[in-house]
Amino acid sequence: MKELVFGGVRFSSAAGDFGILILRLFAGLSLALAHGLAKLPPSPQFMAGVESLGFPPQAAWLSTFAETVGGFALAAGLGTRLAAFTIAVNLSVAGFLQHANDPYLRKELAFILLATALMFVFVGAGRFSLDRLIKR
Repeated sequence: MKELVFGGVRFSSAAGDFGILILRLFAGLSLALAHGLAKLPPSPQFMAGVESLGFPPQAAWLSTFAETVGGFALAAGLGTRLAAFTIAVNLSVAGFLQHANDPYLRKELAFILLATALMFVFVGAGRFSLDRLIKR
């Protein structure tokens, strides 16, 4: 009983890898479908917003790419650490620059997704991923 309440799973266990799979699928697909695809193609307003942050307006395409392709790659567990890193960079800009003056509630989603992406940068995709199949 004590193990059930206070114990955890090791990341090298099947249960730990299944938990990573659930988070990877949900975060990656949410980012790609709800945010990335919605920005395709980047609107003039989005490009102007990117430019107002000091980036060239074409960087809006990089943001859209990070969210769409990066989100799908994260969900599939394909190039997970690289995909998660590009997502983390994108969400850092969103949270710390775009929403810098907004209340926390407005930037909370960017920070939650940033923390999730950083977790995948450090932990990787787990055993239920294309990365694992390719590595073998």
